Amino acid sequence: MKYYLVALFDNESYKYIEGIQRSICKKYKLYKNMPMLHITLEVIDDPSIEEVCSIVGNIIKPYKKFKVMVDGAICFDPPYKSVNLKLQKKGYIGRLTRQINDTLKLSNFKVRDNIENWDMHISLANTNFASREWSSREYLNACEFVKDKNIKQTITVEKIELWKPINNKKDMLIKSFQLRDY
Repeated sequence: MKYYLVALFDNESYKYIEGIQRSICKKYKLYKNMPMLHITLEVIDDPSIEEVCSIVGNIIKPYKKFKVMVDGAICFDPPYKSVNLKLQKKGYIGRLTRQINDTLKLSNFKVRDNIENWDMHISLANTNFASREWSSREYLNACEFVKDKNIKQTITVEKIELWKPINNKKDMLIKSFQLRDY
């Protein structure tokens, strides 16, 4: 099973992004329960949970809450039909992602091979966990809607979590790592 190491936002940032997500999901009636907004830092295949938690805990120990720049929209075409906010990989987020990937690789975990080719993003809507498949026309319209907003916004990351790939907020959380205050 794949597990996801994700970055989560403070309330103010979450509410801002959720407003955009809600407008898309409501218009196209995609979800009964909207997926939780996050940034995927790493995907880990069949890990030893305790070992991953120990490694990640040590990596993020010196990190404080940090800012990430949302820089427009990025869409992933079929089969994904995913509408996303694009993130700049600069600063803490880029360094943290590389450090996690490198350290887990050195510890013989199965992680992404080339994270430099990964488009860092926040998924707003896609086919995962959707209550229905949206049409190509709906997907293209939603993509254009988000691109037209030309979003340039700084958001704050306040914690890192390890998740199981299910859309149930209570059951998906494996471990939460709170970042220190400024």
